[in-house]
Amino acid sequence: MNGLLTDLYELTMSAGYFEAGISHQSATFELSIRRLPAHRNFVIAAGLPQVVEYLLGFRFASEEIDYLRSLARLGHASAGFFQQLRDLRFTGDLFAVPEGTVLFAGEPALTVRAPIMEAQIPETYLLAAIGFQTLITTKAARIVQAAGKRAVIEFGTRRAHTPEAGALAGRAAYIGGCIGTSNTLTGFRTGIPVYGTAAHSWVLAFPSELEAQRRLQELLGPETVYLIDTYDALEGARIAAALGRPLWGVRLDSGDPIELSRAVRRILDEAGLREARIMASGDLNEYKIAEIVAAGAPIDAFGVGTELATSSDAPALGGIYKLVEIDGRYTAKLSPGKATLPGAKQVYRFPDRDLVALANENVPTAGAEPLLRPAIIQGRLVEPLPDVGAARSRAAESLRRLPEAWRRLETAAPYPVEYSSGLKALVEGLRQSA
Repeated sequence: MNGLLTDLYELTMSAGYFEAGISHQSATFELSIRRLPAHRNFVIAAGLPQVVEYLLGFRFASEEIDYLRSLARLGHASAGFFQQLRDLRFTGDLFAVPEGTVLFAGEPALTVRAPIMEAQIPETYLLAAIGFQTLITTKAARIVQAAGKRAVIEFGTRRAHTPEAGALAGRAAYIGGCIGTSNTLTGFRTGIPVYGTAAHSWVLAFPSELEAQRRLQELLGPETVYLIDTYDALEGARIAAALGRPLWGVRLDSGDPIELSRAVRRILDEAGLREARIMASGDLNEYKIAEIVAAGAPIDAFGVGTELATSSDAPALGGIYKLVEIDGRYTAKLSPGKATLPGAKQVYRFPDRDLVALANENVPTAGAEPLLRPAIIQGRLVEPLPDVGAARSRAAESLRRLPEAWRRLETAAPYPVEYSSGLKALVEGLRQSA
């Protein structure tokens, strides 16, 4: 894995640690969520497999070392530093909440404990890997809950910030409750169901809509989904009805989905195609879907692209990666508005609240689930990570257990997250000694 996929200051600091003679000291960093994204009452953690893959494959190639030697910012670093980079591998520990776990502001998602260079350099990658997929999984969960019993498919790769982001978005959306994705690479990598039939260009490529749809039916049989609004949605529905079985149904990609779906439903039913389904797509989000569902529109499935694959209303996660211990000494930022909590921590989930405590603190935990679990110990994977299906199941169960007030689209009061007496005392002691 490319060690250069990081910010330069991670490397300048690492050079400084080496020259100061402290690069061997054990450091603990925590990745946590400073604040929830806009209009979110929770987030759902995702991205752990990419973190594990990065840490276990972490290294610098010879040509990358040569490039770093050429940088002015590292011009005063000794040859020993570059040799240490050449030999650097992750030998530390990673503790993480399982994918699909609901989290709230102020709670750690990952804990990294390793010699400080090994723990410092991965900061950039870890924040990006966890932040992006967590955002998309959370957005998907909101959309799926708005859809109720209707299926949601992720359609957003063409609007994603990069093609690889699109592939990861398909995975994250599945964890959040979507039934599948349009991205075939995601399906290949993970086994997630993939969906898609034809675009407007298919209809435009033939002399008539009737011929285009007939050819599609010949190709796809019972998997046929006619995109019926290239010209006129109702005429497109009549063509689909005239072609009859086999088909899955039809898709509406423009216009008023509520009124059009009602008219299309009548056309299909009058043709005896009551089993044919209607899918809606086109600039959808959780609020539009909630409106469609509340109106009782006869739509059976939604394809959601741009707003899901980019989490467009909340495109960044306020994740932070902070040093909380070094060489047995507790550390914390004390600056107003950006203060952090010292010490490696554990999150205990009770039925009605969360408790954040020091990892080595003796606190009453009867009836609670400890969320942070070992994933890598001394540079080795503890056990195979759960697959994407298990992460999806955990997300569904986590949401089921979350009280309804926090599952709604409307912003609720913060979920009750408490801090242990030992953690509070440690923070106060650091403030007094600062």
